Amino acid sequence: MSSQTKTKYLMADREKLQKLNLKTTTLDDLKIKMKDLLNQKIHGISFSPYTENQNPALFSWITPEQIEERLAVIKPYVHWIRTFSCTLGNEAIAPIAKKHGLKTLVGAWIGDDLEMNEAELDNVIRIAKEGHADIVAIGNEVVLREDIPTELLISYIKRFKEAVPHVPVGYVDAYYTFVNEPELVEVSDVILANCYPFWEHCNISYAISYMKEMVAFVKKVSSTKEVIISETGWPTKGESYGEAQPSFENAARYFTETYHWANQQGIKVFYFSSFDETWKIDEEGEYGAYWGIWDGKGTYKF
Repeated sequence: MSSQTKTKYLMADREKLQKLNLKTTTLDDLKIKMKDLLNQKIHGISFSPYTENQNPALFSWITPEQIEERLAVIKPYVHWIRTFSCTLGNEAIAPIAKKHGLKTLVGAWIGDDLEMNEAELDNVIRIAKEGHADIVAIGNEVVLREDIPTELLISYIKRFKEAVPHVPVGYVDAYYTFVNEPELVEVSDVILANCYPFWEHCNISYAISYMKEMVAFVKKVSSTKEVIISETGWPTKGESYGEAQPSFENAARYFTETYHWANQQGIKVFYFSSFDETWKIDEEGEYGAYWGIWDGKGTYKF
């Protein structure tokens, strides 16, 4: 399929999407509902233990002590965590999480540094062989960033499958990638789709309906393979992004509506994210720093 013919976004008819009645719940009501959902434990959450003045782009090293400290904050509220890397100290996250009874979706970061890719692959294979990974993700939005050819990415996934055939493996990318690149569906045991109505300028009133359409879009090409929402979320601070408005109220509403739907339908969701991360300002602007349920110091925001 040529790049000219690839579908970039869902292109749903937004006027026909079911809309929430935003006047029926106050922020205080949403806070109560959100805490109730957390107390019941949500399926999963994206876990990145970087603290202030740390930045993976600058090769900051993560210590076991800060992993323990950060995990202690979220452990009472989740069944699973999702990690993004297996180098620079991140390789210690899964063993520590398993020690605390959490399930793990372990990510190997794949980029344009082929030497670092080899280190990530070696470590994720070791982690999985040692029994610390329930699911493995080889790469996160690699195709979206155009870091390496898709064929090389697939070869990495196949290498993991050959080394650890008993652990399910997939690849994480924007939901429409699996429509554009069917070979990624074929090589994956599970489909790990990032679904962000926010990044497609959705008004909060129809954002949940739009996300449902995203999932249905992926399921059309997923065959019998399970589709898991590997990331979704809403920022609490920042400028408007089209019709998408960051705010505490919108973030709380998006969280509660997401999990009410997911729990009813049996959809597994890894929420993004656990903590605010200021280092993301460099890559995503102000939006990138305020997606956490907890702030950068580990204080619950809602």
